[in-house]
Amino acid sequence: MMILTIDLEDWFHILAHEQTASPLHWEKFESRVEANTDRLLNQLSRFNQPATFFCLGWIAKKYPLLIKKISTAGYEIACHSMNHQLVFEQSPEQFRKDLVESIDILQQITGKKVLSYRAPGFSVSEKTKWIFEILAESGIENDCSIFPAERNHGGYKNFSSTKPCLISINGIQLREFPINPTTIAGKKIIYSGGGYFRLFPYSIIRQLMRKSDYVMTYFHPRDFDPGQPMIDSLPLKRKFMSYMGLKNAGIKFEKLLGEFTFTNVENAALLYEWNKAEKVELG
Repeated sequence: MMILTIDLEDWFHILAHEQTASPLHWEKFESRVEANTDRLLNQLSRFNQPATFFCLGWIAKKYPLLIKKISTAGYEIACHSMNHQLVFEQSPEQFRKDLVESIDILQQITGKKVLSYRAPGFSVSEKTKWIFEILAESGIENDCSIFPAERNHGGYKNFSSTKPCLISINGIQLREFPINPTTIAGKKIIYSGGGYFRLFPYSIIRQLMRKSDYVMTYFHPRDFDPGQPMIDSLPLKRKFMSYMGLKNAGIKFEKLLGEFTFTNVENAALLYEWNKAEKVELG
């Protein structure tokens, strides 16, 4: 099972950096999300590939016609929070308010129920397990927030499953689609999206995907935009991870779409044999 997902953000939605962390900063930046998303939609259409778009409520509020266009084209609209803030920097009450606002905006635009969610930066850890109860209470059925490896923004490195599983916490059950890692030189590596997809040659990506019976991808419109501005104040490591590989990423993405068959999160949830899935108790 290979799942194709897009985190619908603009190029300046860079987490944990003083000049880009707050919505108060975003208005001063040139937006490129509409043109970049149109390019992605054209690619997906040409290869007849489905996808789930995890959309920021902030984007939906500013560009409702873009969300409508994606939904009308048949792609699943899912939630990626309202204001792209790290989960572990919020209280449960702050998280709930942000989540409900974003879900409401997306549902008003599309007229469809939002079933799936992904946390900004995969910033869910053992310390923020309370998120799953709030998601379920808010009508979310499928979560895609678990990053089962170490990560700058947290990561849930001790999560017991790297395949679709059922999370149970305080009597609430939620379907989880984690990111799938591979091990290279003793280190867990996530190759199916973001920086590592841009860094690795396509031959390695192809080989790793062919070996996997479950792949959860995660791309951003900015991943395929070599013309985007650079945030000069980013630390050198962050700058490298944010901008390396942009020139050839679009070519690799087209090869990926032409070689593999994907589904979206909503369909994956319908097709998966949940009676055989691992049950992860977090309560």
